[in-house]
Amino acid sequence: MKTNRKTLLLTALLLLAAAGIALGSVLLKAGPNGTAAMLAPRGPGSPPAAAEPSWYRLYFTAPAYPDSVSAHRGGLDEKLAAFISTAKSRVDVAIYQLDAPLVVDALAAANSRGARVRMVTDIDILNDPRENPAFLSLKGLGIAIVAGNPSGIMHDKFVVVDGRAVWTGSWNFTTNDSYRYDNTGVAIDSAALAASYSVTFNKMFEKGEFGGHREAGGPAQRITVGGAPIEVWYSPEDRTEGRLVELIAGARKKIDFLAFSFTDDDIGAAVLQRATSGVAVRGVFEKTGSLTKYSEYGAMKKAGMEVRQDGNAYLMHIKAFIVDGRYVAFGSYNFTKNAKTENDENLLVVDDPGMARSFEAEFERVWARAGASGN
Repeated sequence: MKTNRKTLLLTALLLLAAAGIALGSVLLKAGPNGTAAMLAPRGPGSPPAAAEPSWYRLYFTAPAYPDSVSAHRGGLDEKLAAFISTAKSRVDVAIYQLDAPLVVDALAAANSRGARVRMVTDIDILNDPRENPAFLSLKGLGIAIVAGNPSGIMHDKFVVVDGRAVWTGSWNFTTNDSYRYDNTGVAIDSAALAASYSVTFNKMFEKGEFGGHREAGGPAQRITVGGAPIEVWYSPEDRTEGRLVELIAGARKKIDFLAFSFTDDDIGAAVLQRATSGVAVRGVFEKTGSLTKYSEYGAMKKAGMEVRQDGNAYLMHIKAFIVDGRYVAFGSYNFTKNAKTENDENLLVVDDPGMARSFEAEFERVWARAGASGN
């Protein structure tokens, strides 16, 4: 029965991608002190990127209508390819979906210059001929790929390079995710953070431990990078849902959230409680599925909360909470029971006002688009 749910989810995503009208994109990138700066699509004569913080590079896609394939430049696919190109000895990749040619080429190039490339993905993705061509092409080059989690989904999206830096976020490594869906990706320079992700990666790659079969323990839960406290949470072995509830319950002034899928009643109840206690709460739900009986959208709307359905003709795929202009919780973790109990997921909780400002700028863009769409 659980495998059937996996098949239905994958089929739904493929149908959405096939039926929608292609959308283009620009990028939002963290500028000085973490503020957001709009970048035009890259091309000849484009201005240089804004100065970046010393320890992270934060990117958001910003889909625009109508799409033009010729505008598919400067996206997260290019950013990750550049990140991978810095690898000298090792690239570890945990990814749900992969078809972006630049990323595939960057992994192949790393392998050809002698870096050890290892990959983890979802077993149903690897066995699906609609989804597996990129994986099979890399496997044909001798790159080792381990697939798992038959009961849930291996939904992680992270890359560890040389044990010194991590890429993660909501973004699958696909063309749609790069240029048509709303997504975020971040590269963080930290050996401590890389060590934490490597422990979880090795549990999947070396021990075959996925989902509820993975042992807890190992990764550092809290580290400091660039003066900012960062918590790293892995699901289902950590209390990821519980940490989100605690973060929300601690809000004193403001909560903004972006939700691709939000069906977890405990997280929903925590948000509602803060709203009724006088905390300013706003949220944008991906429109697909938001009107089902499982979504928290209906209950929040009924309670008079400021929530909207997104206006992207494809998908609003970000999963993030921004609390009190200080904390940001984001990653692959959807706000669902499956994310809590069955899926392989990762979530960062970052205490950094600069990063929070960048996420707030992205929230305002998505919020305004949802309002303009009448949602």
